[in-house]
Amino acid sequence: MPRPTRDLIAELLATYDERLRTAFLSAIDDIRNAIVLRVVVERLERGDVTGAIEAMHLDPDAFARLELAIAEAYNAGGSSTVENLPRITDPEGDRVVFRFGARNAEAEAWLREHSSTLVTRIVEDQREAIRTALTEGLAEGRNPRSTALDVVGRISRTTNRREGGIIGLTAFQERAVARARQELLSGDRALLHAYLERGRRDRRFDRTVAAAIREGKPIPREMVDRITGRYADRLLELRGEMLARTETMTALGKSRDDAIRQQIIAGKVDAQDVTKVWRSAGDGRVRHTHRILNGKSTPMDGLFQSPSGAMLRYPGDPNAPGAEIVGCRCWLEYKIDYFASVVRRQRAA
Repeated sequence: MPRPTRDLIAELLATYDERLRTAFLSAIDDIRNAIVLRVVVERLERGDVTGAIEAMHLDPDAFARLELAIAEAYNAGGSSTVENLPRITDPEGDRVVFRFGARNAEAEAWLREHSSTLVTRIVEDQREAIRTALTEGLAEGRNPRSTALDVVGRISRTTNRREGGIIGLTAFQERAVARARQELLSGDRALLHAYLERGRRDRRFDRTVAAAIREGKPIPREMVDRITGRYADRLLELRGEMLARTETMTALGKSRDDAIRQQIIAGKVDAQDVTKVWRSAGDGRVRHTHRILNGKSTPMDGLFQSPSGAMLRYPGDPNAPGAEIVGCRCWLEYKIDYFASVVRRQRAA
C-alpha cells in the first residue's frame, strides 16, 4: 500500500540533508587544512592577492563528494516515487510495472549541468569573499600573516585543525564577519551593542563584550580573533544547512518530476490524467508565498505562480529566484487518475 507522500519526503530529507551538509563541510575542512600558510603569506607580502588565492587551491574537484551526494538524493527521490505508485493492471490484466531510470541520458545530463553550475558558483563566491578580505587587509596595512589567518582560519590547540576563517562563506557572510570584527575592535559602545544583536554570535563571549561596553574600551585583537572565528564557524554551519536543504529539495523535486514523466513517455500513464498539488510544510516557518500556494493544483505540464510573480515547476525549481527556493521544505503531491488511463487504453484497444 502506498505510503503518505509527506512521510516519504520527511524520510528523504532526514537522510540527504545530513549527507549534503556533511559533504559540503568536509570539502571546506579539507580545503583549509591543505593550505600551506607560509606560501599564502609570502604572496601577500609581495602584494600578490591573486597568487595568494591560487595557493588556497579552491578547486571544483574538492566538492566531488557533494556532487555525489546530490546524485544519490536525486536517485532516491525518483526511485521512491515510482515504488510508491499503486499496483495497477493494463487492459489485458497484466500488472503495469513502474521504474525510474537514474541512468537516463536526460537525467544524467541534468545532474552534470546542475552540479557543475552549483560548484562553480560556490567556488566563485568564495574567491570573491576571499579577495575582498585580503585586499582590505592589505589596504589597512595589516600584517600579511594576520590577514591570511583571518581568511584561512587558525589551528585549534584542541583539534589541531583550522577553525574560523571565511573559506566556505558567501561574499555576504564574509561582509558580516568583517563588520563584526570592526564592531569588536572599535571600543564604541553603540557598535559593541550592535555586535550583541547578531543572532549567530557565540554567546559564551557576551560577558567579554559587555565588559568592553562598560569600560568603553576596544577588545584586544587576540580575543577579537577568537570571537570572530567562532562567529564565522557558525555562519559556515548556517551556509551548510541552507545549501544542503536547498539542494536536497531541488534534487528531490526534479527527480520526482522526472519519475512521473518517464512513466508518461513509457506509455504507462497519460499526462492528461496527472495533476500536481502544492503542499507546504504546514508550520510557521513556511514563507508567505508558499503558504498561499499550499493546496493549489496545476496539470503535469503546468506551472505554479507564486504571489511574487515567480513561476515554479515544483518546489526547489532551480530556475526560480533564490527567494523562492532557499531553505524550502514544500513538496508536490501527484494525483494520477489511473482509472481514466485504463479506460482510454481499453477503448483504444
